[in-house]
Amino acid sequence: MSKKTLSESDICAKYITPAVIQAGWDEVLQIRREVFFTKGRIIVRGKLVTRGKAKRADYVLYYQHFPIALIEAKDNNCAVGDGMQQALDYAVTLDIPFVFASNGDGFVFHDRTGLSAQIETTLGINGFPSPSVLWKQYCVWKGLAPEQEKTVLQPYYDDGSGKEPRYYQRNAINTAIEAITKGQNRILLVMATGTGKTYTAFQIIWRLWKAGQKKRILFLADRNVLIDQTMVNDFRPFGAAMAKLSTGAKTIERADGSLETMTTAIDQARRIDTAYEIYLGLYQAITGPEERQKLFREFSPGFFDLIVIDECHRGSAAEDSAWREILEYFSAATQIGLTATPKETEYVSNIHYFGEPVYTYTLKQGIRDGFLAPYKVIKVHLDVDVEGYRPQRGETDQYGHEIEDRVYNQKDFDRNFVIDERTKRVAKWVSDYLKQSGDRFQKTIVFCVDTEHAARMRQAFINENQDLVRQNARYVMRITGNDKDGTDQLGNFIDPEVRYPVIVTTSRLLSTGVDAQTCRLIVLDREIGSMTEFKQI
Repeated sequence: MSKKTLSESDICAKYITPAVIQAGWDEVLQIRREVFFTKGRIIVRGKLVTRGKAKRADYVLYYQHFPIALIEAKDNNCAVGDGMQQALDYAVTLDIPFVFASNGDGFVFHDRTGLSAQIETTLGINGFPSPSVLWKQYCVWKGLAPEQEKTVLQPYYDDGSGKEPRYYQRNAINTAIEAITKGQNRILLVMATGTGKTYTAFQIIWRLWKAGQKKRILFLADRNVLIDQTMVNDFRPFGAAMAKLSTGAKTIERADGSLETMTTAIDQARRIDTAYEIYLGLYQAITGPEERQKLFREFSPGFFDLIVIDECHRGSAAEDSAWREILEYFSAATQIGLTATPKETEYVSNIHYFGEPVYTYTLKQGIRDGFLAPYKVIKVHLDVDVEGYRPQRGETDQYGHEIEDRVYNQKDFDRNFVIDERTKRVAKWVSDYLKQSGDRFQKTIVFCVDTEHAARMRQAFINENQDLVRQNARYVMRITGNDKDGTDQLGNFIDPEVRYPVIVTTSRLLSTGVDAQTCRLIVLDREIGSMTEFKQI
């Protein structure tokens, strides 16, 4: 049988795979075939949704868990190096240094490290390099000393389900760990909202912790829901080594429906138990304007050797912020800032504090790869928003007070001037939109000006959807920081297996950091003050 008649799959099975195995690569542990690394862009046409073609590498070769080489295969009717340009495109995306193309006759080898005498060379079919040769060259390229290899090669946490970091998460994890291993103590990771920053942070912490590189870790956030969600989901494997810097014990529902009581590290006398290794804290709980509120000083300045700051654009970037006081107190610790939208203004700078990002994965990349859904913006102009509202002479409010005679506009609405009819019209427009879509159970978040506005909006939606509210009172709910019944339903709202609540009104609680993958419709009934906040939402 002529080699020219063989399919690409046959060329792989009969020539390429045997050549790689002969070079010392383990077929089970080190060679992966047909590796999909994107999901394919989500394409929406009217009410129809489909996916574009996902990207797939023919071979990815691993040194332990580390992807180190990529092979693009072609059938024998192609030249030996015909797949190289495609392979290089994939290798850049996957951050893989050693790239090969083959048609079964031999290999074209492209060395992205630049350490070879020639960047691109042709090898015979029996000339494929061994794992140890490529790993040694990788270590030289990265400047890794033998004692640093242990940390870099520390495995990811594996829960047995087959879940593993996506390619960009792996790139971020490996880049951060390599930088820390080589002594860099300020790390900035920029990853779009919804791309798994917390899971990425967990894997970084896990590998550094298990390798013994970092022994006491502090994870900081500025909202309780972010801490609670992190403890019972991504950080759950830390188990008894982990505690929350809080005085109040709390039982919350996990994504799988089980209940979990969170361990706390502060007693009622506000004394901190220093026996734990992983601490998660709300920065407001451990500092404040008065000296007695600065609980973080209960720890010695050298207690933590790693601090991770979630949504670091929201506070740590400002020199006078409470975050910065904590970070500067623990200045000897390695500090990792996580953000989707780094701040750079005259007064606030993430880069000034953390340095340039070591890795960036943007909203555009997430949409292109199919890990994030594209969004469609629908602008709705209510006449009162466009034209403003001027009360009639002598018009009074519901309390009988005369309304000041002037033109009120969007900056006033639901802040210092409430028009109930406007709230009802917003609720009606959104409810009609859901009805016309044919699916009134699309999870919907309505962002309001404040908690009172969210309460009024909840009532308006209830009255617009009375038939479904009669079936289940949780069809519409308000989820705000001051409403325990509402916040208790947050887990159900973000759980794709739970139907209720469907429509949620909120102010800022759900604007950042909360992973609501089930959400299909976002309604902004308040001014969004910056592109940063818009992208976060």
